[in-house]
Amino acid sequence: MRKIFLAAVAATSLMVQSQNPFFKEFSSAPHGAAPFDKITFADYEPAIDRGIKLGLEAVDAIVNNPDAPTFENTIVALERADTELSRVLLVFEPLSEAMSSDEMMELSMKITPRLADYSTSISLNRGLWKRVKSVYDNRGKFNLDKEDQMLLKRTYDSFVRNGALLEGADRDTYSKLSSRLSELTTQFGQNVLREVNTYEIWLTADDLSGLPESSVEAAEVAAKEKGREGEYLFTLDQPVYMAFMKYSDRRDLREKMYRLYTGRNVKGDYNNLPVMKEIAETRMKIANLLGYKTYADYALEKTMAKTPEKVYELLHSLRDAYLPAQKAEFEELSAYASSIEGKKVDLKPWDYSYYSNKLKNAKYAYDEEKLRPYFELNNVIDGVFGLATRLYGVTFKKNPEIPVYHPDVTAFEVIDKDGSFLGVIYTDFFPRSSKRPGAWMTDFKSEEITPSGDSIRPHVTIVMNFTKPTDTKPSLLTPYEVETFLHEFGHALHGLFASTKYASLSGTNVLRDFVELPSQFNENYLTEKSFLDGFARHYQTGEPIPAELVKQIVSSSQFGAAYACLRQLNFGLIDMAWHTITSPVADPEAFEREAGESVAMFDPIPGSVTGSSFSHIFAGGYAAGYYSYKWAEVLDADAFAHFKEHGIFDSETADSFRRNILMKGGTEQPDELYRRFRGHDASIDALLKRDGISVRSTELPMPKDK
Repeated sequence: MRKIFLAAVAATSLMVQSQNPFFKEFSSAPHGAAPFDKITFADYEPAIDRGIKLGLEAVDAIVNNPDAPTFENTIVALERADTELSRVLLVFEPLSEAMSSDEMMELSMKITPRLADYSTSISLNRGLWKRVKSVYDNRGKFNLDKEDQMLLKRTYDSFVRNGALLEGADRDTYSKLSSRLSELTTQFGQNVLREVNTYEIWLTADDLSGLPESSVEAAEVAAKEKGREGEYLFTLDQPVYMAFMKYSDRRDLREKMYRLYTGRNVKGDYNNLPVMKEIAETRMKIANLLGYKTYADYALEKTMAKTPEKVYELLHSLRDAYLPAQKAEFEELSAYASSIEGKKVDLKPWDYSYYSNKLKNAKYAYDEEKLRPYFELNNVIDGVFGLATRLYGVTFKKNPEIPVYHPDVTAFEVIDKDGSFLGVIYTDFFPRSSKRPGAWMTDFKSEEITPSGDSIRPHVTIVMNFTKPTDTKPSLLTPYEVETFLHEFGHALHGLFASTKYASLSGTNVLRDFVELPSQFNENYLTEKSFLDGFARHYQTGEPIPAELVKQIVSSSQFGAAYACLRQLNFGLIDMAWHTITSPVADPEAFEREAGESVAMFDPIPGSVTGSSFSHIFAGGYAAGYYSYKWAEVLDADAFAHFKEHGIFDSETADSFRRNILMKGGTEQPDELYRRFRGHDASIDALLKRDGISVRSTELPMPKDK
């Protein structure tokens, strides 16, 4: 009887396993797309556990291979060891940010230690390290091309940077610190998402002065969904918050919104202050254990900048160049605000968007709300996708047969100019309570070329939080939102054009301060009339955007450039401060105030802490790396200047950008790739010129690899 029972249990287990979509290659959907229509929450945990088990078995097979270590039987075998685990994580991790839930968050916290232990068990596996080191030490004996050499170097460096040289108690300490860091960063990100969904600001009709019709209508719809007629619900979702701060005539309400927004995660159930302090301290301890003075020294070793000193050199050179212009901007803005108010206005941070928008409109007749009708989302999709068609010859076709994870998501096939299949791109545009704030691009399937020579094409997704359509209007974007779309689409092209043998070197798997080049390069087209003329049409009349409105966008593009730069430098300096600590931080608020003092534009606001909701550096991949946005901005301005010299749609220049930047991923050093495209290193001159700042000949501090 017992045998029958056990047989029945085993049969049931096998049946459940056979039904788990992650237990085999995806084949039910076109192009092997993720079968979102078949995946259930219950599938994730067993698939992750199975992936870890198979990964460890693959590692054991490498370690116990009786043959002498070679590039193929050790380095390539290790590269492919986590294929099964990657299949599930490439779905679970993106959806934990775009389709989160209490269940997903709990599971994420549950599996994080397992994944950390799995990673650490590999990096600290002595037998595996011995084989990797043997291949590296004897690399001259193998016939390795550039990509092979890069994979070998990255693998070797990864082991060293993850504790392979540690001995005894230090190895155990490293393992515990790594596991704890994974838990903390997951907790930080979840706290940010959980808290932002708790904010509900209820207003009446008397509170809406100055707000555009689109904001009022969206707030009314949100209130009705909560069953409250005659009221208006505002949240801290990015498009809601930004519109409120820009247009609300109520200074008291702008102040309230600002204090709520900048005071997120500093108290209550989702207080991130102790979490961020422990993250920074844990990173510091890991870096010290590995022989580095600070975490920034450790993190920056594998970047274009190389050292904290080079990062500060860039940040300080931009500060010195932009600070005089920022002071002039504020003098003009303060005088303007005082003139329209009829009294002296002491500018506060909740005043900047409001008065600068009015000044911009006064100087250039620039009104984003008047521009919205010309940027209906479907037209913008045509324009942004059309940019890739015009530059690179690729086309996009909706495929409703490809499953999606939410009704708002659309899947497109991407076809190359020779008619071949290039990949899949998913678009996810609108806010929802299950989606974290911001915008990002990620992969559901990585590009690689299999050992048999088959090309696995990538499946990428771009996720944003645009203004939602209402009962009376489609989704109408601001120029800023169009710029965000262009940015994330640039990341997507980096992924889609990838042509590498190894997934770990594919697409956006490049050095952190190089990854933003393709995305920020795309943003340049927003101020190009010939680009806007191709798609910007009034959503009701079909009328092309008038020439005077295009002129407003172009002529006003330098407005507030110094403020925008100083704001980014503040983020970069705060990031660097947290990651150059040599002892614990006692008071995060005072610590950040001192870090950003040299670029501060307003008096500090008590209770406002940047780091407490700064997911980029405490839950993302930008620790000691936020400077990379400005680093890449120097590169993108210089790269676009090259296009301007030959024509912004010049096919030969675009082909060079594709071949040397977009296709190569991390297979070569980025400074070499950039010089191959541009002919020389970048300097900050093109950026200063684009922003209307006096040009000073200063080369980007780009150390050469030896």
